[in-house]
Amino acid sequence: MRDLVVAGGGPVGLASALHAHRAGLSVVVREPRDGPIDKACGEGLMPGAVAELADLGVHPPGRALTGIHYLDSAGRGVGATARFAAGPGRGVRRTTLHDALAAAVAAAGIPVEQRAVQDVRQLDDRVLVDGEPARYLLAADGLHSPVRRLLDLDAPAPARSRRRFGLRCHVEQAPWTSYVEVHWSPRAEAYVTPVADDLVGVAVLGEAGSRFEDLLADFPVLGERLTGTRSRVLGAGPLRQRARTRTAGRVLLVGDAAGYVDALTGEGIALGLAQARAAVDCLVADRPEHYDARARRLGLRHELLTHALLRATAHPPVRRVLVPVATRLPWLFSAAVNQLARPAGGTA
Repeated sequence: MRDLVVAGGGPVGLASALHAHRAGLSVVVREPRDGPIDKACGEGLMPGAVAELADLGVHPPGRALTGIHYLDSAGRGVGATARFAAGPGRGVRRTTLHDALAAAVAAAGIPVEQRAVQDVRQLDDRVLVDGEPARYLLAADGLHSPVRRLLDLDAPAPARSRRRFGLRCHVEQAPWTSYVEVHWSPRAEAYVTPVADDLVGVAVLGEAGSRFEDLLADFPVLGERLTGTRSRVLGAGPLRQRARTRTAGRVLLVGDAAGYVDALTGEGIALGLAQARAAVDCLVADRPEHYDARARRLGLRHELLTHALLRATAHPPVRRVLVPVATRLPWLFSAAVNQLARPAGGTA
């Protein structure tokens, strides 16, 4: 009987497997998709995420990110800038990040099985994953987690919550900044992240039914800057997902599977990696019931700031003044950015 089955072979699932292996647990990863897994995301690693990966010995190549720069839809260069105080972040293509983690998993000798988790049954001292016994199951299978649904752990979104979606493409051209640029319009945000010496990622966040080109048209100056060949557009959403609990017996939910607020603050990978570490710590101690509270503490500042920003920017007048206010109060903007950028839990 294995100690742990990890459902999901994305960055958080692979990091969970590495933590488990390092702690001496026997672990297997279940992932039905083959090869590097791509998805629509901003591809900017906050300093906390870079620190979490370095602790695992994983150093994906990319472009150093020195901070966040907010711009209004005119994009004329006037805006609010916050430098990362905890060291640089890193712009990394999602597939590059996956390759780096997959190489570390392979080097550790951790098996990855190309199949999905389809059935979960819990006993007092084990969990049966498709009939095979394990001490624990860790679900890191994404925003629309099949394991979360199998265990009836989905919680309905609040009645008035915004149904937001993310769309992303790559543009073949040299980056023009070392910052993640966040462009604001009355209805959407565009995130520009340098991910290689000859490539930038462009992600837009908007309401349900929005098209990438329509939203990008809100940012004319940004559109003029994007001169290179564009890749196909990938989408993800709705972004708001909730779980009734992150722990159900011998099953723990980590990363997006544990619930997601919005991509607005860009901390998804950093939080997921910190949750992976915390979840494995609880399993090593044979105290899975402690994980939910630890995960809640890890995500507290992220959820509070993201909810507050989402509620505020749901109103067009607030969206119009957000960048000017952040520009006039640089200390407040910098403090908010660096609360999200520092390593989760205050440790690397």
